[in-house]
Amino acid sequence: MSVIVFASYLNGGLSEIRGQHLTYSKFWNANPTGKKQMKLSSRTSMLLCYTPFLAALASFYIFPPQGVRSTFLQAAITLHFFKRLSEVLFVHKYSGWLEEPPVDLLYPGIVLFVVGIIGNFYHHCLLSKLRGNGEKENKIPKGGLFGFVICPHYLFEIIIFYGISFVSQTPHGFTYVLGVTFLLMGRSYATRKWYLSKFEDFPEHVKAVIPFVF
Repeated sequence: MSVIVFASYLNGGLSEIRGQHLTYSKFWNANPTGKKQMKLSSRTSMLLCYTPFLAALASFYIFPPQGVRSTFLQAAITLHFFKRLSEVLFVHKYSGWLEEPPVDLLYPGIVLFVVGIIGNFYHHCLLSKLRGNGEKENKIPKGGLFGFVICPHYLFEIIIFYGISFVSQTPHGFTYVLGVTFLLMGRSYATRKWYLSKFEDFPEHVKAVIPFVF
């Protein structure tokens, strides 16, 4: 399962770099096939994508937490997806006992998770303020880390999942976060390329997702 998940996300990231985009947000009309296709709005698509929040919430009843690690892991996953659902609705216009690992990354994981949650939410708020009521014009985001990377919200989402991976300390958690990293790096690359094509004054020094690097 871990290999399948990793391979799926890796393929997704590489597809974004090749120009075969997931059709949402700025790329909702990408990859035209000439055939009639049902298209969903960004809000509807994101609601469907982030409903795992309900499964994570139900896990508290189905698999009662046994220890700090499992409690925080379930809570972190639930909180993250609940936050994303809340952002979709209002901001944008796991299981049982775990064996303690030899090297405990629980608390570093908690720190990463909290930093990621705060940073991700903050930059989504900045994005939401780009357009006033009724405005549809695209603009170059400013504020926060937008002066260094065009997708800081993806950077902090990657940090969130590294935090969850540190808390779980399982092979599946590690391969999952690697997959997410490749996918969001690919998406960020495509997003930066899009901005470069649309705005002549887009700053060349602004990277895709990792400041000064990529």
